[in-house]
Formats: sequence, C-alpha cells, structure tokens
Amino acid sequence: MPLLKPPATKLVELAKTIKAVQDGRIHIEKLNAPFLYTLKATGSEFGAGIKHAVEKGWLELHESGTYVRLIGTTAKAAPAKD
Repeated sequence: MPLLKPPATKLVELAKTIKAVQDGRIHIEKLNAPFLYTLKATGSEFGAGIKHAVEKGWLELHESGTYVRLIGTTAKAAPAKD
C-alpha cells in the first residue's frame, strides 16, 4: 500500500509524536520501524524522505546517521528528561 502523503511529510509527522531524548535527539530506529512496518513504506522511501526533510530544513540528521532532530517546524519534540 503506497503512502498517501510524501515520505518526508510522514517522517516529520512521526517525529513529532516521538519523545525526544538528550538535546532533542530522536533515534533513527524510532522513525524507521513505524515508517516501514506500520505505514508499509519501503527503505528507499525512508531514505528519500529523510533526505528531503533535511533539505527542506525540517529535520537535522546527525553525521553518524543514528539520530535526527526536529527543526524548522511549528511543533517541537518533547523535551528530554534528565
């Protein structure tokens, strides 16, 4: 079943629902699993969505590829708990 919204939009929507950890970090697997298994998207859609969201300034991808941060969106990630 194809996605009804562009992959980047769905990734940002998912990211807004995930509780961020230290410094607003959202571990990439917290996005990957629901995107691939719940939404039945493909790995290439995930990669293209991340790339597009970064280019648009919606997500910041860490150079290691292990986490993202929400940026440039009206909704912020949940604050980290220490």
